[in-house]
Amino acid sequence: MQPISGINSRALNPLAPLDRKGPEDIKRAGEEAKKDPSKPVVDEYTPEKKPESAGQYWMGRDKDGSPKIYFDDPEKSSGPDKDSGAEGPQKSGGRKPETCVGNTDDVDREIRQLKKKQEELKQQLNSEQDPAKAEALKKQLSQVEQELRQKDNDTYRKAHSKFTQMA
Repeated sequence: MQPISGINSRALNPLAPLDRKGPEDIKRAGEEAKKDPSKPVVDEYTPEKKPESAGQYWMGRDKDGSPKIYFDDPEKSSGPDKDSGAEGPQKSGGRKPETCVGNTDDVDREIRQLKKKQEELKQQLNSEQDPAKAEALKKQLSQVEQELRQKDNDTYRKAHSKFTQMA
């Protein structure tokens, strides 16, 4: 096949390389790299300077005890304004640790009352002769048992505990 005159063969095949290297050129490039001993054979590690910090965000609590996000700006001077309440409390050792005590007495009392009511309903049901009253007692008993299943677990205790902060 003969190319038609005036047609750019590059336009027909855009992926064709612009400059074609023959096998002779590739061999010469490899020989030149072997002859030049000044070039390192392996990569070299060049340490870089550590980048400056852009600042640090951290969680804390404001004066009212509400959660707040604080920002340590490295550009601000570390003068007397750093420890003020407007900027936030100190992160390391500036505050006393908080101690909280949980109290589950109310929940435990509520569960004891439900268990006592369950036992009374079972006794009444066993001694009841009237079938209509027995059905009403069964309904009450099932309600009490369902409430006990809901409340007699760790999740309910944790959710309904009362916490007091110790100084």
